[in-house]
Amino acid sequence: MASDPKILESVIGPDEVHLYQSDDQHGNWLECIRTRKAPIAPAEIGHRACSTCLVHHIAMKTGRRLFWDPVRERFKNDDEANSMVSRPQRFPYRMSM
Repeated sequence: MASDPKILESVIGPDEVHLYQSDDQHGNWLECIRTRKAPIAPAEIGHRACSTCLVHHIAMKTGRRLFWDPVRERFKNDDEANSMVSRPQRFPYRMSM
């Protein structure tokens, strides 16, 4: 459905803006590693999308309302929820800052 049904049948011309298209986010990511092209979604957008899912999961596990600080990437005044934000890394992997 569309506000104007003609939109659904319109064709983007060769001189019009064509957006990057990918039917497989994971495949796009692997392709971009290989070719060094930019992925369909910038890393920051992918990170924030993943963070949203993790924050919701933690809220479900705690069973209470949480307050997320997206700048600090921590829950406000909730040590228990913050303990679920990350986990110990397997040797020899570690986070570098």
